[in-house]
Amino acid sequence: MSGTIAIDLAGKAAIVTGGTRGLGRAIAAALADVGAKVMVCGRNAPDDLPAGVEFLAADIRDRDAAKGLVDATVERFGRLDIVVNNAGGSPAAEAATASPRFFDSILKLNLQAPMYMAQAAYPHMLAAGGGSVINIASVSAIRPSPGTAAYGAAKAGLLNLTQSLAQEWGPHGIRVNAIIAGLMQTENAEATYGDQAAQDAVGKSMPLQRMGTGEDLAGAVLWLCSDLASWVSGARINVDGGGERPYFLDLVKGN
Repeated sequence: MSGTIAIDLAGKAAIVTGGTRGLGRAIAAALADVGAKVMVCGRNAPDDLPAGVEFLAADIRDRDAAKGLVDATVERFGRLDIVVNNAGGSPAAEAATASPRFFDSILKLNLQAPMYMAQAAYPHMLAAGGGSVINIASVSAIRPSPGTAAYGAAKAGLLNLTQSLAQEWGPHGIRVNAIIAGLMQTENAEATYGDQAAQDAVGKSMPLQRMGTGEDLAGAVLWLCSDLASWVSGARINVDGGGERPYFLDLVKGN
């Protein structure tokens, strides 16, 4: 294979949940840049959006709202080819004292909402003969997540959901994959990692010497929903800069 390989999604339509800011906004902008028509959602309208990106208000933790978002997008664009389940997150909470209401809210956002979106997209993708669902997971799904146990459990469930849907829907040409996002710099990075000096130290501790960005995540999304990944389904793609350094290595050196 020689020459330049370009990803072209002209004529495709996509939804990016949580696409009004942060990582989701970067994903939405990247999809629009390669020709896709892109709808993003959130509970509140943003002040602005990247070129080629449209907005619908929706609380996708509600199944009917998720279906309404999908149906309205299909009505607007005439089709639906790509769903990126990006909306998620969790504040810190000690597992011993987290309330049932808190636990339920984290599961709804990080696990149930992606399921509702996938279910709503399914008939449209089935009628079109295929589609791509990409679930944005987290390293919290594959290692202990102290302080955010409910979030880690929900994201672990999302990885299993990804593989199960890939098995069920593959015969219909619908590919379902997950991206395991590592330590990322977002507008909330200070609340998670500390001030800029702390963030720089975290980045230097990683093999590629920096934390991830929305553009890093968007690149993996573009590949997964393109024809270049036409035989990739049920995959868990780590976008984590090489992973977190095992703490015991510093301990055995006396650091």
